[in-house]
Amino acid sequence: MALPTIPEDVLAEIFLRLPTPCDVISASRVCVSFHRVVADRSFLRRFRKLHAPPLLGFLTEQRLEKLRQFHPTTLAANNIALAADFSFGFLPAGDWAVHDIRDGRVLLLGSSNTHGDGHFSDDIVACDPLHRRYLMLPPIPDDLVDNLVDDLAFTKRRRAYGAFLLPRAGSDDDEENTSFRVIWVEMCNSKMVAFVFSSSDEQWRAGPSRCCSDLFPGCLFMSVGKYFFSRLYYANGCFYWLMDWREELLVLDTQRMEFSSVDTPPGTQGFGWGDMAIVEEGEDTSAMFMHRYKAAFMF
Repeated sequence: MALPTIPEDVLAEIFLRLPTPCDVISASRVCVSFHRVVADRSFLRRFRKLHAPPLLGFLTEQRLEKLRQFHPTTLAANNIALAADFSFGFLPAGDWAVHDIRDGRVLLLGSSNTHGDGHFSDDIVACDPLHRRYLMLPPIPDDLVDNLVDDLAFTKRRRAYGAFLLPRAGSDDDEENTSFRVIWVEMCNSKMVAFVFSSSDEQWRAGPSRCCSDLFPGCLFMSVGKYFFSRLYYANGCFYWLMDWREELLVLDTQRMEFSSVDTPPGTQGFGWGDMAIVEEGEDTSAMFMHRYKAAFMF
């Protein structure tokens, strides 16, 4: 007696409960009907919502030796390491530095696009090393900067805190999910400002801004525009900058798009930033992890 055929909608529900993407790939190889279910875009969108994307590997960079290397963490990632171009030979000629990696994209800055006294190059590029595609970002329009700085005489007193890829905010209507956003953070005349670039229309827009004196009342370093950030981390929708004086964190909430400051958790003062990292402890909960003592402090 032949077994009844399992409806494809039931198969999809079964495959959604498989623990890893590798299990889904293995199931898709069993037969044509299984492959058809797994390859369906609606199934892939549902699977991505239920399962966090796996960590494929690490990209290390030694700028002095001009050496980059991708270190795969899974067997499947070995194929990506072979197929992708992590030397970025498909980019325009220049001295590119890796600045951020997220959702399969790499953000690179030109060598002249570094911290300084307000002189920045326009060399910001987002690329896909697997498919060897890239987009050169346009410069931030001057009028956006002028509108955020009260005293135009001080518009050149700008310190760049870098460009970062924003986490993907896909939806059911975003089938290809090829769009991305970049945020550029600066201090303009003792005011923290952010500019947001969208690949959908290839335009920069003014993002959040806030006076440093409001973020850190009574801080003399902020009033003179001293460079005071040490490291950057991302957790639960927020970027966190560690501060030089080790008592507060600068926070940029990417959901509400606003700056704020928070105190470091009790027990973490007095340690070097090399011992610390901001991590996701759970949904909507972040923690400061101490490497040396293998302890996490919630906040």
